[in-house]
Amino acid sequence: MNKGKVWLVGAGPGDIGLFTLKGMEVLRQADVVVYDSLVGQGVLAKVPDTARLINVGKRADRHTMPQEQINQVLLKEAQEGHRVVRLKGGDPFLFGRGGEELELLTQNGIPYEVVPGVTSPIAVPAYNGIPVTHRDFCSSLHIITGHRRAGQEYDIDFNALVRTKGTLVFLMGIAALPDLMKGLLKGGMDPDMPAAVLQQGTTAGQKRVVATLGTLEDEVKRQGIETPAIIVVGKVCTLADEFAWYERLPLAGWKVLVTRPKERSSRTADILRRKGAEVLELPSIKTVPLENENPLHSAMDRIGEYQWLVFTSPTGVEVFFRELRLQHKDIRSLGSIKIASIGQGTAKALEEKGLLTDLIPEVYDGDSLGEALAAELKGGEKILIPRAEKGNKNLTAILREAGASVDDVATYETVYQKSELIHVGDEIRKGSINCVVFTSASTVKGFVNSTGLEDYSGITAACIGKQTKAAADSYGMKTYMAEKATIEALVSLVENIKATEQE
Repeated sequence: MNKGKVWLVGAGPGDIGLFTLKGMEVLRQADVVVYDSLVGQGVLAKVPDTARLINVGKRADRHTMPQEQINQVLLKEAQEGHRVVRLKGGDPFLFGRGGEELELLTQNGIPYEVVPGVTSPIAVPAYNGIPVTHRDFCSSLHIITGHRRAGQEYDIDFNALVRTKGTLVFLMGIAALPDLMKGLLKGGMDPDMPAAVLQQGTTAGQKRVVATLGTLEDEVKRQGIETPAIIVVGKVCTLADEFAWYERLPLAGWKVLVTRPKERSSRTADILRRKGAEVLELPSIKTVPLENENPLHSAMDRIGEYQWLVFTSPTGVEVFFRELRLQHKDIRSLGSIKIASIGQGTAKALEEKGLLTDLIPEVYDGDSLGEALAAELKGGEKILIPRAEKGNKNLTAILREAGASVDDVATYETVYQKSELIHVGDEIRKGSINCVVFTSASTVKGFVNSTGLEDYSGITAACIGKQTKAAADSYGMKTYMAEKATIEALVSLVENIKATEQE
């Protein structure tokens, strides 16, 4: 058996946008993913469905698995020939015990690579408008673990830290905040030295408390802080309000759940992230081509008989042209057939295949598509509609009423999907999801299937189209509908919802 290999991959501080390109590339090829609690949900959502998952916990005194056992797991999985990704929050070599994990691999001749990650003591202050170095304030940066072993004193030379006059960043130190502040005061630091606690930086939970060394403990008690959080001490903290940029983005502080199929969600998620949202991509459905595509192949053999070819989704386009290739045909076989699309997204998918759409309804839904196409018919036309197994019945009814002969051919099915890594129902119950984005009635039904909640009235739903909104309404969600059935309009809707709720 071939030896496997281990990659120690830094997942960054939380924002998926700070996950490295190499980290993403390695993760996509993983057979086994060993992950801990500090890995951001956005990164976890990118773990391939085919990978086996091992949760080892590891968050400040609450470990699902002891470090020595984690080391053994990595060794065992690699010895069995697997590609093992050890996914660690932040950077694997900065208080991540990555060195300990490599010792056993080295002793046993297991090959490995290290993929550095963007580290929180630099990234989190940056997202809070705090440059950890500034020529007017300091010439050094010091990163210290605030965690100590039970029953032991800190092995920190506070006097030496004070003498550096540099910026100090303490990780894993919130529980010991009083002791750390006292240590610095006892070491001779001015009680008026600016200091800050930064909560859940680079995510929707980001919050900061800026005070002084002498008052920080009381301010944290007064304002409240949740972990994970870091402590920053130094004159650079005075720049936070002036340089703060993240919270000025329109969707900063909002966590948005995108339920589209994985292959369709990235553009939606990218635009939302550019607006400042923390986006959780957890598809509630996936589209699967049918095993038996013979009815479609038969229609392709008779394609010259049809006057119109109608597509109701980008997925329908992808499946149709995949099967066309498998039949050793290309777009030339379509001849002079006219093409109708339900909306701009579908029209764009066709354009990528080299075809322009002849008809798009003003409103992007099945009923409007049927009515717009019916207005073009003279009667007697033959129409081919390759689409989902459970499509809008009104579309075909409207066309037949207009005198058309319609072949409604199922080419793919929509199946429900749920994440094995992130429990959406728990996230909803905790109130950590501000808005759920739905792009079809099936995404609504898949979401309900995956969450299993008794009450959906607390969910804010941003919907594309009347049918999607109606599906969300049927479960009692607080629904809003985009002005147009486009991703841009949907993102604008989310912005408007946030603005309205903040009034």
